[in-house]
Amino acid sequence: MSTASLPLWIDALVALLLVASGVLTLTGAVGLFRYHTFFQRMHPPALTATLSAACTTTASMVFFSALEGRPAVYPILINVLLALTTPVTTLLLARAALRRARTSNAAAPPPLSPRARGDETLVKPRSSK
Repeated sequence: MSTASLPLWIDALVALLLVASGVLTLTGAVGLFRYHTFFQRMHPPALTATLSAACTTTASMVFFSALEGRPAVYPILINVLLALTTPVTTLLLARAALRRARTSNAAAPPPLSPRARGDETLVKPRSSK
């Protein structure tokens, strides 16, 4: 089957998903340049990268399923890998940047209090005087 023989609604759906992916990617790029600090800049690209990849792989699944006449589910592997690696990478980058900022005495978010972390053993009891 050639791409010319695909129904119009499949072409329209694939085009809509690819345009949505592009808009999400553009939104992440705008968020990257809009914020000022590294910690603020981390969130928009990570979030939009996952969503735009989901749109792209969904478009790929629809297109190749219609083209081959059978379900094409192999692009889901891309989303699974991105869903696993993007948050982990973002967390590791944030921790590295936080450690670097704290060791160089730069502006960094304050550490959590021991009580907020759940480390009750680190909280010193108040002396009653």
